[in-house]
Amino acid sequence: MPGETFKEYVDSLSYGSRTDLLFKFLKNLPEEAAERFLQSLLRELGEVVDTGDLSSLFDLIYEAQLAGYSPPDEETRWKYEDAPFAPLKKPLSEMRVGLLTSSGHYVLGQPHAPPELAEYSQEEGTRHIGEYGRAKPFLSAVPVDTPQERIGVHQPGYDIRAALKDRETVMPIDRMGEMEAAGVIGEFARTAYSFIGLTSQIRLTKEDAPAWAEKAKTEGWEAAVLVPV
Repeated sequence: MPGETFKEYVDSLSYGSRTDLLFKFLKNLPEEAAERFLQSLLRELGEVVDTGDLSSLFDLIYEAQLAGYSPPDEETRWKYEDAPFAPLKKPLSEMRVGLLTSSGHYVLGQPHAPPELAEYSQEEGTRHIGEYGRAKPFLSAVPVDTPQERIGVHQPGYDIRAALKDRETVMPIDRMGEMEAAGVIGEFARTAYSFIGLTSQIRLTKEDAPAWAEKAKTEGWEAAVLVPV
């Protein structure tokens, strides 16, 4: 845009006019670091044209994302000095284990979001990001025998392309089944759960998470694998 600064351009990638959920992390980098990344990205793309080797390109993006999403040393907002500790009462190989993710997976045709957000497409959701942050969390049940092609993803907080192609990236149903078969866990609960992690965190921690924990207990969960995105 005419007169647009580099900072304004970078900021536009994070829920702005050029939203790109793969590169939204650039907003978190110092301006000079973001500039170096884009210069390096162009250089690596040029190398790929000649060599066909994508490994350096992948490494560049991974390292930049790591820097963008790692909080400064003084940032303590999401650090906790203590946490509930529940020692296992028996070996994991004898326990019923459930799966809960914040990836936004759901069974196609089933409710998957608060009613006021359910009609938004993934693209529309990124333009209404503030509404998700205020919404009441919504839990979706996903029977573990549901075929991959019948599972959708609705989560405007991250780039869902990999999750759509392979649910195992953030909802490892098959991997959990393999651990059950190998005897690592005693039993894999037959219904997994997922929710849109971009939601009201106060409601989540104070209201819904405790209720979900009680629900898990009634279904016989003795431990859980929690997968954030």
